[in-house]
Amino acid sequence: MFPMFQPQHQDCQPGLEYLMVPLPIAENPDYIGSGKLQDKVAVITGGDSGIGRAVTIAFAKEGADVAIVYLCEHEDAAETKRRVEELGRRCLSIAGDLRHPETSRNVISQIIEAFGRVDILVNNCAVQYPQKSILDISDEQLENTFRTNLFSFFYMTKAALPYMQRGSAIINTASVTAYEGQKELIDYSSTKGAIVSFTRSLSLSLASEGIRANAVAPGPIWTPLIPSSFSAEEVMTLGRETPMKRAGQPFELAPTYVYLASDDSSYVSGQVLHVNGGTISST
Repeated sequence: MFPMFQPQHQDCQPGLEYLMVPLPIAENPDYIGSGKLQDKVAVITGGDSGIGRAVTIAFAKEGADVAIVYLCEHEDAAETKRRVEELGRRCLSIAGDLRHPETSRNVISQIIEAFGRVDILVNNCAVQYPQKSILDISDEQLENTFRTNLFSFFYMTKAALPYMQRGSAIINTASVTAYEGQKELIDYSSTKGAIVSFTRSLSLSLASEGIRANAVAPGPIWTPLIPSSFSAEEVMTLGRETPMKRAGQPFELAPTYVYLASDDSSYVSGQVLHVNGGTISST
């Protein structure tokens, strides 16, 4: 049984995990790694909290060293770093605004200096700003949403790719909204649809180099993006519309990212895996 969500709201995106009640569940204590990512180096944007934190911890359990990139959530990032190091792996924590291409180049430069390689790139950062009508989406919001959710994926991929070798993997976080739409998240849903196309096209482009590109499309997940996006009343009903009648917890997505990052998925590229509480999404 998962905890019920208390009515709550945060005024700033992408939100702070340590303020949430209850806290998201980032780690399954029964998950024991088996060396699937032993001594790999993974880069995870939005790795401080939510899905990114859960993926970071799971990767560390599988033997990877990780670099997490985040905007300004220093306390959340410190907690993620602490847990990775407690698991015996190295964690490089980098704050930066990935809406700008020079940030990605600087981030990868720091990672190469620290670790000497990049084996896995997880593009995961995102914002969402619900609006009742497309007429309420300002030019500034539209550009911010696309720069955060989509442009950063391009920038990070372009910066990391020269250091990736045959067998490397790129994983992009899409969304169920790419397939179903969401009437109050028109710009967000549009970026997620673009991420699906980006993933498929990138996989074709990189196939000859032996680098795989896939995506994960989550449904409603209890992350800081939820209380920082929706009203306190809407937060309480998160996930009720899914067949499973509940929201997911971040740790429930982590094994999917492990699968796509590891050799278990060596014959899988250009695909989107759906982790959404039973919603049947057309692929």
